Amino acid sequence: MDILFDKVSYIYQQNTPFAHKAIEDLSFHIPSGSFVAVIGHTGSGKSTLIQHLNGLVTPSEGEVRIGDYRLTKDEKPKNMKALRSKVGVVFQYPEHQLFEESVAKDIAFGPQNFGVSKEEIHRRIKRIAPMVGISEALLDRSPFDLSGGQMRRVAIAGVLAVKPEVLVLDEPTAGLDPRGRKEIMRMFYELHQREKLTTIMVTHSMEDAVTYADYVIMLNNGTIYMEGKPEAVFTKAEALKKVQLDVPEMIQFIHAFETKFGTSLPFKRQTIQQLAEQIQHRLKGAEYDE
Repeated sequence: MDILFDKVSYIYQQNTPFAHKAIEDLSFHIPSGSFVAVIGHTGSGKSTLIQHLNGLVTPSEGEVRIGDYRLTKDEKPKNMKALRSKVGVVFQYPEHQLFEESVAKDIAFGPQNFGVSKEEIHRRIKRIAPMVGISEALLDRSPFDLSGGQMRRVAIAGVLAVKPEVLVLDEPTAGLDPRGRKEIMRMFYELHQREKLTTIMVTHSMEDAVTYADYVIMLNNGTIYMEGKPEAVFTKAEALKKVQLDVPEMIQFIHAFETKFGTSLPFKRQTIQQLAEQIQHRLKGAEYDE
């Protein structure tokens, strides 16, 4: 699903002495099938932005379009439930939302609320559980008997069981160790590609953003500070420092390599393996030149 924000602003507690404009004049387009990272420091407006995507809030000014659904301050979809079935949100620590007596029942809860038949829910569980790393043997167990990582996967399966077209990830790796973060992000990226989802990830991790996103929207004080492809945004070190954001480690390494060896090594979102091969080639070339 395409997503369009057209001059969107949102004011908390509008028309009161406590009014606060959380986002201001946001305009951007996310094409269907994109993987977009929304980044910025705490209080930059990230959470408010994603709350517009399934109608938890509607704009104080401007217009939001999610596919054929339109939200303004005076208009919202007549069938908000239909919109929310199209937009799946994985909140921070989604495992805290588990409550059913078995893994299968927890995964089934979402689609049941949207009127999906028992037979179809059963088919979805059989298909989705292995996609997120949940074996059939775990389906009858209590989710509270599982590890933290397994519980998170169950919660994610519950979101996917609704069959959303847009997947919103709110700090999806919060609280995970490096290995767990890498596994979860690889899983999300594979799901994004396999299911042809439009994926929007809110993250503090510059590494995840530069590795997985096609496009980056950087917020500061409720407005768009920078946006563009990761290879363009994350090479602007001084601009990032001004808003207390770090340059991803890979880009820092490339800059250090260029400085030490006096050579250009363009950042093109290489994998670590590809980068190592490029460096090896450059160093061998330098030996031959000598």
